[in-house]
Amino acid sequence: MDTQIKVAPYDEYNEILVGNACPPEWPNPVPDGRYNLLVIGGGSAGLVAAVGAAGVGAKVALVEKHLLGGDCLNVGCVPSKTLIRSAKAVGDIRRSTGEEFGVSFNGEVSVDFPAVMERVRRVRADISHHDSAWRFKDLGIDVYLGAGKFTSPETFAVDGQTIEFSKAVIATGAGPAHIPIPGLAETGYVSNVTLFQMTRQPKRLAVIGAGPIGAEMAQAFARFGTEVYLFDVLPVMAGLRDPDMLEIITRTFTREGIQLRLESSIQRVEASGQSKRIVYEHLGESDSVEVDEILLAAGRKPNLEGLNLEAAGVEYTRKGLVVDDRLQTTNKNIYGAGDVAIPAQFTHTADATARMVLQNALFLGRKKYSDLIIPWTVYTDPEIAHVGQFPHQAEAQGLAVDTFAINIEDTDRGRTDAEEGIVKIYVKKGTDKILGATIIARHAGEMISEITTAMNAGAGLSTLSQTIHPYPTQAEAIKKAADAWNRTRLTPAVAKLFNGWLRWRR
Repeated sequence: MDTQIKVAPYDEYNEILVGNACPPEWPNPVPDGRYNLLVIGGGSAGLVAAVGAAGVGAKVALVEKHLLGGDCLNVGCVPSKTLIRSAKAVGDIRRSTGEEFGVSFNGEVSVDFPAVMERVRRVRADISHHDSAWRFKDLGIDVYLGAGKFTSPETFAVDGQTIEFSKAVIATGAGPAHIPIPGLAETGYVSNVTLFQMTRQPKRLAVIGAGPIGAEMAQAFARFGTEVYLFDVLPVMAGLRDPDMLEIITRTFTREGIQLRLESSIQRVEASGQSKRIVYEHLGESDSVEVDEILLAAGRKPNLEGLNLEAAGVEYTRKGLVVDDRLQTTNKNIYGAGDVAIPAQFTHTADATARMVLQNALFLGRKKYSDLIIPWTVYTDPEIAHVGQFPHQAEAQGLAVDTFAINIEDTDRGRTDAEEGIVKIYVKKGTDKILGATIIARHAGEMISEITTAMNAGAGLSTLSQTIHPYPTQAEAIKKAADAWNRTRLTPAVAKLFNGWLRWRR
């Protein structure tokens, strides 16, 4: 099948990407009998499901209508974190020069934006080999490239051929949602899908949506030298409600020159010569800004168009597939995995839910989505990481919460690094049972795994307080939080008894 897919700008790196993720003139196989598992969608969840099933000897068909690798490889994690790495290098240079570290730099930090974006494309091309159609074919998977749809509860049509299946998993992911702001569509904007096609740096950028994508890209472009305005209708960033943590991120963004327009309602967008004017209302007052480009990063919608789910007896809503706790749809032989089916839209949960589907669909497993303990990270600088429940979520379930907090700068490594951040661990009141944790730190995404592991193992703060941490590290803040819990056990009665025992020992 001649797919004719090209990714702009179509240079040598994007040619490699397409050659791996959607090879031109790819020969779709001819169906030969019923497949044990049909996987619809070649993103993170779909690829894990297909490879896992083929690895245990199942006959597997994989269908992808665009590029294998999905959002993560093509327009998500890989390109965004590559871009962020360049921005972090700029931030490190600027932050490290001056009196704080005794380092001087004679000259200006300059950013070659086309070179930054070329590196994004190069890294993505290098990684695309892992998601190559040829690789999956070699693993025994029948790869079908092209758009398809259900034709019955147990058949799926693609490229004029009918695929019969015993079990299927829908893993088509999600894409950027469009917000009905008057004039936005007519004036034009970029999303995460088109952002990485840029070759020219905008002098002025408006980011609509202060969630994870918006916050990450706002900081990255500001460090490159773009004048950035960050809009959101809510008074929060990256989902943070905690005032201590929100203050740290707000202070960081403001120091780096990002113009925060939180609690703002955009009224309309209009052309203004070669610029774009955003008219908005903030706390009852009207104002406007002019920018060269707009990044829309406000929400996601499931990719379900054209699948003809009605023919398969699969129910869905505007939020995605209707699935039970075992990720089974209203068709008992069809499951959902990844962003199209679950609220936690991360690559690592796509992976986890794909593995769950394999166990439940092929091996009569009873794995439940509600049993998963899911960490996540926002890759701003400092990073924001979280696992489990926030206090307001636990309290909504009737659980009283104790919070133990340690500032990163209160660790010796935090002082030597001149870092700002905080660790907060939430436990069930009167116990050491960990309900969740939030960390803001330079490497919060690495630190959160210690707490995730403890929660998975059923270990509490007692275990963490007894765990030896290397000195000096910022992760000592976790142990200090556990030690703070330990000190609460020393009630006045216990202290009196202990002191009396010590006097007797003398």
